[in-house]
Amino acid sequence: MHLDIPGLIDSYGYIAVAVGAFLEGETILALAGLAAFRGYLDFYTVVAIALVAGFAGDQFFFYLGRRHGARILARFPHAQEHALAFDAMLARWHAPLIVAVRFMYGFRILGPILLGMGRVSSLKFAVYNFIGAVLWAPLIASIGYFFGSLVEVVLGDVETFEIWLFVALLAACAVGVVLGRLRSRRA
Repeated sequence: MHLDIPGLIDSYGYIAVAVGAFLEGETILALAGLAAFRGYLDFYTVVAIALVAGFAGDQFFFYLGRRHGARILARFPHAQEHALAFDAMLARWHAPLIVAVRFMYGFRILGPILLGMGRVSSLKFAVYNFIGAVLWAPLIASIGYFFGSLVEVVLGDVETFEIWLFVALLAACAVGVVLGRLRSRRA
């Protein structure tokens, strides 16, 4: 079986970046940065798509929290504990928390929902959410890009290891997702 990685990335790469950045997209964005290093995607296009989709996703979840936040929290009891701690942090650090929420593991979707339920105005959230997206998109994409250059320095010609690297990265991502879900079920 031949896996055509360049063909897959060419066909679905930018769509995957958009969907991944709209949701919790650090892994997808870092992989897109790696694909940009390999020349499969344009780095600046990846960053632009991630910035717009990441901003739009957080705006969506903010307004979802504004409209349906109480019902959402009622369905997820462990999230209610986070909501109290999050609200206390919000009282002290409005702007930094809004910017940093996209960098906080496990709060990428829950954070904007909680912010939408709270005392933050829509305009204030939009401004600081945009600042966070402007910082987040190039930073995470660059991590993937520089990881690619590091791998090339260590391994030499990456093309011979490309499929194995791709499979290893997907496996690592899958393990991370499974461990995260197991951890959240225990909490």
